[in-house]
Amino acid sequence: MKVTFKGKEVKLIGIPPKVGDNMPNFTVLNKDKQEVTKNDLLGEVSLISVVPDINTPVCSIQTKTFNKKMDQFPNVNFLTISTNTIQDQQNWCAAEDVKNMQLLSDKNLSFGKATGLLIPASGILARSVWILNPNGKILYREIVDEITNEPNYEAALEELKKLV
Repeated sequence: MKVTFKGKEVKLIGIPPKVGDNMPNFTVLNKDKQEVTKNDLLGEVSLISVVPDINTPVCSIQTKTFNKKMDQFPNVNFLTISTNTIQDQQNWCAAEDVKNMQLLSDKNLSFGKATGLLIPASGILARSVWILNPNGKILYREIVDEITNEPNYEAALEELKKLV
């Protein structure tokens, strides 16, 4: 799998799981510094939006776009994961008036290592969107080829519509 950043190829730490695989176990932190694991997501459909740095324009657009769509899917977990600190994420949420989207910090790189999405040279995650069924199986995956591009929101939302 080839991923680029501003046209230059970057190496991922591993091979990301595929559609049909179970999402690997991971541990991230919520705004209250409590651990959130894959097991915490079980029981509901989850959309996981992965952004490299919440404080950049494309990551901000991606997170706000999914945040605006959440009301259409009341029984879906909407999560954004980045390697930003909890404080960075909370500052961003306050500045952008984002109240519904749950931002989770992968500062310890557990999610990035488990999914193979970590870019070790920069310590960030490859931009991606994942949809998991209530059992944690991956039903949709988009790993954006060029990190500075936005994901295909419509494709992800169409997949969600099939599930709810």
